[in-house]
Amino acid sequence: MLRSVLAVIVGYILMFILQVIAFMTIYTSVGADWSFKPGSYQASTRWTVMQFAVILVTGIIGGLICAVIARRGKAPLALAVVVLVLGFGLAVLGTALRPADTHEVRTGSVPNMEAMSKARHPTWVVFLGPVVAAAGVVIGGKLKRRS
Repeated sequence: MLRSVLAVIVGYILMFILQVIAFMTIYTSVGADWSFKPGSYQASTRWTVMQFAVILVTGIIGGLICAVIARRGKAPLALAVVVLVLGFGLAVLGTALRPADTHEVRTGSVPNMEAMSKARHPTWVVFLGPVVAAAGVVIGGKLKRRS
């Protein structure tokens, strides 16, 4: 039981760290013009597709590591539930507490931290992210069972 709880915690933390590293690296590599729609802080379609790819891959890695640590049982499913619950909770909070879009005009290069704080995503993207991550966790958990 303790091993399963530890597996879920480690899997979630690993997913978080990998996502932060991936998004910061990708943004630094491609820049604001690729990441945002022209002249705005609205995420571009390219960024949204890449975002879901990163979330899926980090979910798979998190689910696989969770399954490896737990060795057996349903720890990856528990991690998927945690990802859904926390993800939806953060999505609801983020949506409710987000100030109205001021349609601020983006000019030139934007530092990473400013881009993160000002970025705007459609509501459906914010709520689909946890679903994609949970699907990745389940896939990753099943990979361990095959080996």
